[in-house]
Amino acid sequence: METPLPALRTEALCKSFGSLKVARDVTIELPRGARHALIGPNGAGKTTLINLITGEMRPDSGGILLDGQDVTHAPTMVRVRHGLTRTFQINTLFPDLAPIEAVTLAICERERLAGQFWKGLTSHREAIDEGFEILRQLQLAEAATRPTRTLPYGQQRLLEIALALATRPKVLLLDEPAAGVPKGESAALFSVIAALPDDISVLFIEHDMDIVFGFASRIIVMVSGGVLLEAEPAVVRSDPRVREVYLGQASHA
Repeated sequence: METPLPALRTEALCKSFGSLKVARDVTIELPRGARHALIGPNGAGKTTLINLITGEMRPDSGGILLDGQDVTHAPTMVRVRHGLTRTFQINTLFPDLAPIEAVTLAICERERLAGQFWKGLTSHREAIDEGFEILRQLQLAEAATRPTRTLPYGQQRLLEIALALATRPKVLLLDEPAAGVPKGESAALFSVIAALPDDISVLFIEHDMDIVFGFASRIIVMVSGGVLLEAEPAVVRSDPRVREVYLGQASHA
């Protein structure tokens, strides 16, 4: 039996700004259905790696494969159409739109119907139904018609994920999804993420180690632009190098 291709693979990615190396030969794999975490101290290169994967930054060398297809030099939108979607540390929502409006618009954009959105929501019944189903999966159905600006911040972060799901991703990159979310709400947010369909591979950046060790099946540790260690949570937790460069810092913060 052939080994299935990973949903995402980077091959020796390198990126420098002058003498500053922000990515050093970064090679990682994200299997189909994976739930992997990307951790490291500030300045380790985590967001830089996400920017390279999504095409917002171009590597100096190395490659990026989505489902075995080379997208190293593809525009961001081409990568989205290949199933790659991300969220950001700071939300980028439309505060006056209701969640169902925002998600339906995203679905129409995916189907290349956004130019007809002026006709009104009622002319896009299939998109509306799909949008409600996405919101239901993320426990946002009751908030579907409320203005986004009135939602608690935890629900706004979930809405960002709903918008990402509207693209029908195969790979979902979450850049600190719990950033700004009250401690008591972050566990609930990640329980919803954990329940995402198994055919979606998730790579997430997170600083809360309780969340990382409770949610990730595998952890990638970055330091100074390179991968220090990639292993299962128990191995990462016990590695003295990780405690020294990251976990030890967090425990004394």
